[in-house]
Amino acid sequence: MKNKLLELLKTTNGYLSGENIGELLGVSRTAVWKYIKILREEGYNIQAVTNKGYCLMPTDDVLSSIEVKLGLNTKTIGTQVIYFDTVDSTNNKLRLLALEGAAEGTVVIADEQLGGKGRRGHVWSSPKGTGLWMSVLLKPNIAPQEASRITLVAGLSVCQAINDVLGINSGIKWPNDIIIDGKKVCGILTEMNAQINNVEFVVVGIGVNVNTDIFPEELKDIAVSLSQIAGVKVKRSKIARAIIERLEQNYNKYTQKGFLSVKEEYENRCITINKNVKVISKDGFNGRAIAINDDGELIVEKADGERVTVFSGEVSIRGV
Repeated sequence: MKNKLLELLKTTNGYLSGENIGELLGVSRTAVWKYIKILREEGYNIQAVTNKGYCLMPTDDVLSSIEVKLGLNTKTIGTQVIYFDTVDSTNNKLRLLALEGAAEGTVVIADEQLGGKGRRGHVWSSPKGTGLWMSVLLKPNIAPQEASRITLVAGLSVCQAINDVLGINSGIKWPNDIIIDGKKVCGILTEMNAQINNVEFVVVGIGVNVNTDIFPEELKDIAVSLSQIAGVKVKRSKIARAIIERLEQNYNKYTQKGFLSVKEEYENRCITINKNVKVISKDGFNGRAIAINDDGELIVEKADGERVTVFSGEVSIRGV
């Protein structure tokens, strides 16, 4: 009922009386007031004027399921958007929902993560009210060894979405970090449940620093937020919608035509190519990244000319 009331206020120019709202929603005026109070507590600026009623005033940045879904142009991803004020991790929450039978395209979004996860066991800083902490459930008909390519598809989608909303160009540090001006603005963590020969589901976790002003000491020199780059506060719901729409477009291409359908655009945005890199793994080495192959793997050339295919692990770029 709260979401229906919010949608009604958003689609109405001017004021609506409590009586009219009650009639349209089939509830009492007391119930209307109760839900108005809840929406105000969530950050919505709803003005009340005697003999006129209620009017939703412009709001800077409120994150909710209805904010994300309003105007969303997709067929599968985002059909179900579930919002939480606080979670341990959106990936953990969505994985549990997937095990209970959640549909492909289900999205979980949180205002705060207490245990946000990065790659290789790192903690992802996810303070309240500043970023976009989101996970998407996918059920591709692919073999487990192909699932890592979905990370690349998601990275491309985030870059495109940032450009769509803000006109800002970003780059991808292979495989899944989104970089602006040499600093990380977004990280992606893909986790899957699979049998030996098939993937049951994939959870794509996307964390974007949207309106973060102050980073922890250990991150302040390597992280940046969209608002710091744009110079204005950014609506997280707009970024979420744009990512979801781009992800559906690119995911459909990938599942229907394979990675080659998005490879060229991914390569064009990949800042790792033609850079001197350090491959961090059990048998780590230095070299120069020269290409992405048709499977989304990084080709690195050593000083002696040997070319090595890197399919997992962490790759660092000097200065990034």
